[in-house]
Amino acid sequence: MVGGMLSKNTVKFIKSLHQKKYRVESGKFFVEGEKSVIEVLQSGFMVDLLLVTKEFATKNTSLLTGIKAEVLFVTASQLEQVGQYQSNDSALAVVQMKPNEAFFPEEGELILALDEVRDPGNLGTIIRIADWYGIKKLIFSPHTAEFYNPKVIQSSMGSFTRVHFYYGELAKAFQEWKLPVYGAFLEGVSIYKLTNPTPGVLLLGNESQGISKEMEKWVSSKVTIPSFGKAESLNVAIATAIFCDNFKRLVHQ
Repeated sequence: MVGGMLSKNTVKFIKSLHQKKYRVESGKFFVEGEKSVIEVLQSGFMVDLLLVTKEFATKNTSLLTGIKAEVLFVTASQLEQVGQYQSNDSALAVVQMKPNEAFFPEEGELILALDEVRDPGNLGTIIRIADWYGIKKLIFSPHTAEFYNPKVIQSSMGSFTRVHFYYGELAKAFQEWKLPVYGAFLEGVSIYKLTNPTPGVLLLGNESQGISKEMEKWVSSKVTIPSFGKAESLNVAIATAIFCDNFKRLVHQ
């Protein structure tokens, strides 16, 4: 591992990655914080540039030995300047985006589909929930929040490295897959009353509008989380966790 110094041009480039326009143009995004940087270094993502403090380098010598990325030594203050964390005393990585490649479900697999989920924090949390429940594949409608948004990366807590995702037309995918689609609605069959559901697609909708009319016609089973109080609705990420927990329990019981 060879450590260089941080230049003004490099600072300018990393700061540009705070904006989607420049992430898309460059095909790169950034990951910050000790846990997430370690996760991305151990994943299939290609890391181009690594900013590390001396403390991080000392703690992770074996991980950094022989890596192909350019490594620069920086201070915690410099990390805070270029990133979005208010406190980062470890590392920041500039990483190559992966191609937006479609997948095909395997037999017995539960797929998560998101229809216009717009909030980056919700998307990151949903990715983390999917990882917790062993769900490896997620499909997003074209206007779902951007996977590489820093808030998505941060709130996924490293789980973004362990899922296969792609952005595409949900209707086209559902037509090709020919799987049951379970749609989350305020009115539907209680998730607690489902018995032996066939694995397929779990579809969650927009934070305020829910599943769109266009997507509703592809739903084979409407499911709901029964309410016992007076709240109008549940946060989409919390709802995702409840649905995933019940589907996994029912499928594996």
